[in-house]
Amino acid sequence: MVVIDGKQVAAQMRQEIAGEVAAMVSQGKRPPHLVAILVGTDGASQTYVGHKEKCCNEVGFRSTVLRLPEETTEAQLLERIAALNADTDVDGFIVQLPLPRHISEQKVIEAIDPRKDVDGFHPVNTGRMISGLPSYLPATPDGILSLLKYYGIETAGKTCVVIGRSNIVGRPMANLLSQKGWDCTVTICHSRTADLPQVVASADIVIAALGQPEFVTGDMIKPGAVVIDVGITRVPSTRTKSGYKLLGDVKYDEVAPKCSYITPVPGGVGPMTIISLMKNTLKAAQKQIYGN
Repeated sequence: MVVIDGKQVAAQMRQEIAGEVAAMVSQGKRPPHLVAILVGTDGASQTYVGHKEKCCNEVGFRSTVLRLPEETTEAQLLERIAALNADTDVDGFIVQLPLPRHISEQKVIEAIDPRKDVDGFHPVNTGRMISGLPSYLPATPDGILSLLKYYGIETAGKTCVVIGRSNIVGRPMANLLSQKGWDCTVTICHSRTADLPQVVASADIVIAALGQPEFVTGDMIKPGAVVIDVGITRVPSTRTKSGYKLLGDVKYDEVAPKCSYITPVPGGVGPMTIISLMKNTLKAAQKQIYGN
């Protein structure tokens, strides 16, 4: 059983991106500029944005975080997005999800200029992805593909079960793995799937992205399967200084002994999500600065 080290792979990709940024700056170009909009005070969102800021610094990006109060209206947020769309000094930006309930996430996503949509959520980028055209891929699925490639995990002709059908992870992940070059036979499972444990147990590759801690248990995994755990949930703990611990969607101690490869939580998919966002931002900057 091999534990997939997302931190190691992300560190290597960080070095590669930092090298490209250094080359741009040496040519007299400005560094890429990523902006994050954070509405409200959600703890997990603040932590995630903080990780993005740190990664930007490590690769040489300029980073800006716009922190807006919880009571920010939808109209006010859309005005901020319009301003960033028009700002030629901004290469890419994200609006951290989830948003307060009074703001439509879909309306916000559609307001972002697809050329600056480094999260890869805009319908234009989604449509291009589904068609197999160049686009900004959603960061988490793209990060998972990078892990599969790095570890040389065979996907062609394999059966893959994706648990979860969100537009952020589940659906794009299933689409990408079914495309030429990856060539998986993919099944998407969700809360209405009949005999879900039996379906999961048939898979060569399991990608768990449903947000329910330790949902996938050892009896749901066939020997030798590859298991990618996307979930990350804070649960109370008296054993940590923070008062909580992080759990994935997979019951690691039960599942790991049966796997050929498995991602841990934390340290698996999470670092790859952030580095994939950096990769998209670099691409956006190169298009804006060099026009390619």
